[in-house]
Amino acid sequence: MTRRIVLDPEGSGTGWLCVIVAASTGVVYEVQGGGHACVPYEQEGYLIPLFAPDADSDLKRLFTEGGDAHDPAFRDRLRTAVADLRLYGSANRDDTWPARLALDEARLAEADEAWIPVLTPDGPGIVVWENSD
Repeated sequence: MTRRIVLDPEGSGTGWLCVIVAASTGVVYEVQGGGHACVPYEQEGYLIPLFAPDADSDLKRLFTEGGDAHDPAFRDRLRTAVADLRLYGSANRDDTWPARLALDEARLAEADEAWIPVLTPDGPGIVVWENSD
């Protein structure tokens, strides 16, 4: 049985940022992305909150200012924004310090507002936040 969880139901608020680590869990997270295009995205896995003040605003700004994943300058800004994120609570590590995330360059074509493919210490994932629509 698959359990579907909608992140950010209409009117639930702002200021959240999470990574969905891809894994066979039977839990599928749904999120709306793509700005005003309101693209439905989903990923099976487990959800880990990211604690980074204003990071959702910084990422949102990248896309609302007309970001294009084909533009090298935009990719550099996105790469830096993702590298600034830290992952706490990874069950597969015994590190004292939180791990950095990395932009998943192989899946860069999937990048959209509120949907960024990343590499985590536990494998591939998706950074999600509230869509700007």
